[in-house]
Amino acid sequence: MTTITLAVLVPLLPFLGAAAGLLLGRTAPGFVRPLAVLPTLTALVLAVLVAVRQGGDQAVDAATELTPTGSVPIELALHIDGFAALVAVLVGLVASCVQIYSTGYLRDDPRYPSYAALVSLFTSAMLLVVYSGDLIVLLVGWEIMGICSYFLVGHYWETPEARAASIKAFLVTKLGDVPFLIGLFALATDAGSFRITKVLGTVASGGLDHPTLIALLLLAGVAGKSAQFPLHTWLPDAMAGPTPVSALIHAATMVAAGVYFIARLLPVFQASSAAMVVMAVMAAVTMAGSGLAALAQDDIKRVLAYSTIGQLGYMTGALAVGDRGAAVFHLLSHGAFKALLFLAAGVIIHASGTNSLAAMSRMKDLRTRVPDAYWTMTVALLALTAIPPFSGFFSKEAVLGAAEHVATGHTEHAPGAAGWIVLVAGLVSAVLTAAYATRLWLLAFRGRGVEAPDHGRQPLTMTVVLWVLAVPSLAFGLAYGPLPGWFDGRDLTPVLTTSVLGTGLALVGVIVTYGAWKHTSAMAAQIPVGAVAAHPDADAGLVEAEAIASHAPAYGDVAYTPDPADPGRLLLGPLHRHAAVGFHLDAVYSALFVRPVQAGAALVRFLDREVVDTYVRGAGALPRWLGEAVRRAQTGNLQTYVSALLAGTVVLVVAALLVATGA
Repeated sequence: MTTITLAVLVPLLPFLGAAAGLLLGRTAPGFVRPLAVLPTLTALVLAVLVAVRQGGDQAVDAATELTPTGSVPIELALHIDGFAALVAVLVGLVASCVQIYSTGYLRDDPRYPSYAALVSLFTSAMLLVVYSGDLIVLLVGWEIMGICSYFLVGHYWETPEARAASIKAFLVTKLGDVPFLIGLFALATDAGSFRITKVLGTVASGGLDHPTLIALLLLAGVAGKSAQFPLHTWLPDAMAGPTPVSALIHAATMVAAGVYFIARLLPVFQASSAAMVVMAVMAAVTMAGSGLAALAQDDIKRVLAYSTIGQLGYMTGALAVGDRGAAVFHLLSHGAFKALLFLAAGVIIHASGTNSLAAMSRMKDLRTRVPDAYWTMTVALLALTAIPPFSGFFSKEAVLGAAEHVATGHTEHAPGAAGWIVLVAGLVSAVLTAAYATRLWLLAFRGRGVEAPDHGRQPLTMTVVLWVLAVPSLAFGLAYGPLPGWFDGRDLTPVLTTSVLGTGLALVGVIVTYGAWKHTSAMAAQIPVGAVAAHPDADAGLVEAEAIASHAPAYGDVAYTPDPADPGRLLLGPLHRHAAVGFHLDAVYSALFVRPVQAGAALVRFLDREVVDTYVRGAGALPRWLGEAVRRAQTGNLQTYVSALLAGTVVLVVAALLVATGA
């Protein structure tokens, strides 16, 4: 088969698997798991073949006009360059691992058939975004992912947290999608086409009339989809869904789509220096804020959620300095180790006999209970911390190196201010990342919480997947050597200055956090678990912050108080209570948007009920009253009728005489 045919089959197979799974889920449940796993695995194999044939060289393009529009044409188009080929392989790999993992994780879930079908549809939509050469076709995949996330995040719809999280994810991302759609049409109007190659050609020739406006409109959609400040608040709450869904959303779909979109259309953003600086500021705030918030979370999945936000900030920062090679390199590296982190967290949660328990302060010596999760999560956390030779070191160093080149004037791909903003924020975030990663490892695997009941060994389908993902988490970073052509020929070799700075700051974060943990552990050993209020490091808002920050129930039927040996409280001090609730950004949005909308809705409801309905009721009441009066006159007495007739005749005669006399 040709490369084009193979590329068409890559998104088509998961879509067909999703359709078949929905149709046969009730009538033939035995086919559900094969229909979930096999099409996605086959798509992965085909994506690898497409990548091999594409080879990172000349892009593969094909198009056919969908329908005559009379103006800007819409085409079914493919555009597969090195970035698209590699990202499609990542999507196929993570989706296959998630589907295999889910067969064990959700083996007793009655809604597994619909879950598996939605995961396949999610995968198909992301692959459509990756391979699409037309912006409208890309938008279709973009929006399908949005509705899939709504259903998957709300999988446990019986719980109020899941219902609220699914609605929040949908509405916040739609808030960004509105200006995004306007930006797409404005871009196509200037370029005269939705084809990505033609749009880029127009940019190269200086044909964009409003580059800054278009870039900022598109950036709003990217901020929503890729959870960047200020539209990032939906992602931590999305942890209410099943853990494999979190792995899929955070590693290879949904949030990766926004970064990938900018990488595809980076020249559009580079046409406006103002847009590049705005992007750099957005990335910087995202990196620093998410790092502080992650350091204060108790729920292990919320820590990883804020970690995802911060790592996406690194990718956005790389794009803000004009280096899409570094951005995609970190996207691929992050996709492997973040999927591993979430799936390992799922093993920890599953070992406790529930699909939602994730409070780190309630965990105790899990390294002996779940050795597979312990070792593989250690590898993933080292990659996240960017310790050499793990993959995160090479990809994060590529970002910092690109920022340093722009900041020092060695390249003019972006304004120098953007380079300095990204470089400083990236180095600060390196310390914070190391701190919260170390804290997670210590609390999860060496904590002194309450030991949960042992629910036995985890299914093989869950543990094998962890070791599969551990390989790229350890070794993918070395891809900068044999695969330079896949990244625009970008030399991804680590730069000495930023390598030393980044690694040194990461080690500082590890050492300081470990020291804080030893200190808090020594103090906590003097008091029983549960006496948090008496702990000298406990701040006044601790209990409230814990209640808000953690959505996980206690072990069994007993509510346990968190272990006070938490280095995050000591490191953050009075900032802890604010970081635990995301710096009150949800409260700000509630005051600025939610409450005014609710007040407006209440006013409309009042006007509808008390004003409009009053007129409607009045319009019906008047004929009813007249009818009642006429009905009362119908007595059925013949003498009454004759008397009324005579009286009426007399009245008419008198009236006629008066008229005649007057005449």
